Amino acid sequence: MRGSGDQRRRGRGEQAATLAIEARESAATAFYDMDQAQKYLQGRVTVFADLDAAAAAPAQREFAALSERADAAAIAYISVLDANDLDDDRDRGPAEFDTARRAFTAVTGKLREVDADLGRFAERLAPRMSRLEAALDQLPPRLSAAREAVAAADAAIAAARAAGMDASEPEAELARAREALSVLGSQGLGGLGLAGAMDQAEEVRRLAVVARETAEELPRLGERIRNSLASVRTRAEMVAGRAEPVRRAMTLLLRNYSQSCWQDLKGAPEAVEAGVERARERLAEASAHAARNEWKPAQRALTAARTELNAADRRAGQVTGRVAELDAVAADPGKPAESARFAVRDAQRLAVAQPGGAAPHHARALDGLVERLERAPGRLSGTHPDYWSYLQELEAIKTAAGDVVTRIRAERAGQA
Repeated sequence: MRGSGDQRRRGRGEQAATLAIEARESAATAFYDMDQAQKYLQGRVTVFADLDAAAAAPAQREFAALSERADAAAIAYISVLDANDLDDDRDRGPAEFDTARRAFTAVTGKLREVDADLGRFAERLAPRMSRLEAALDQLPPRLSAAREAVAAADAAIAAARAAGMDASEPEAELARAREALSVLGSQGLGGLGLAGAMDQAEEVRRLAVVARETAEELPRLGERIRNSLASVRTRAEMVAGRAEPVRRAMTLLLRNYSQSCWQDLKGAPEAVEAGVERARERLAEASAHAARNEWKPAQRALTAARTELNAADRRAGQVTGRVAELDAVAADPGKPAESARFAVRDAQRLAVAQPGGAAPHHARALDGLVERLERAPGRLSGTHPDYWSYLQELEAIKTAAGDVVTRIRAERAGQA
């Protein structure tokens, strides 16, 4: 009987030991699964933050909380493992094995619970990561395009220098492209984020393309500037030739018309000559730059010369045009008045044709213009009539009539 009882106790002890070992193995598996999930997600969240720091912030906070729970579960597991070393040679009874089994089972539950939460977090993270990684696939081609653009710009600048061109401007553009590329290389995704890296790569490409196009344009620009130098010199001579006719026209204005008719044009001949002189100075600068193949500075000097000639030509035209206008109105003062009167009548017809007749504010404005028309000839009294003031008043009346027409049409459009 005693032998049979010992056998049963040994059987219970072996069974308890087996169950405890199985529980330990389940706990080890659960710990491994949770630990791997934690490490995997740590990497994913880090990548997420590198690609889009702002969007990753909530995920980082959630993972930090999960990671704390995982660390706590891991510590609990190690504590149970240390407290229940089932591999030593110490003789244990069934109760001790049962205690170990329950401890391992409990910690396995904690490990699996955290592992399940990590899995659910991974499921929520996956779609966002998929979209970002799909976008990430676009970055290498953009980087390649940026680097290729830099290389193409470098080659174009080298060709321009070899041809004796001043390539300082495209070189400056290329330097900016290289600087942007350096920022991209030093900061990378961790510093710029995916969107920032994509934008930076595009900025590198854009700057390099500008540099290449500028370098390639230099030979063509040189040809255009050589041609422009000849044409602008010819124009300078033509404008210079207007100085004497302008001087004669000013003499006519001073002799035939009152001071108010030419006061604003006083000094025009001298202004024309000074403008031509400044244009010639800019042309000399452009020629000097062209001789050194400095095409961009030459282009700027040519533009300045054209600006001076345009201003001088415009000033000359104001004088000769004034003589023509004053001679015409002196010969027939009623002709410009009739033109203004037609504009007022046209506005009156449009106002009266509106539903309900002319609006009071339009009628008042037009009546005022009629009164001004009637008073305008009074400006021509005296020995030296102020023809210029007369013309300006008539032009102002025409402009005001046109404004009334514009307002009427705008009001009709608003009511439609």
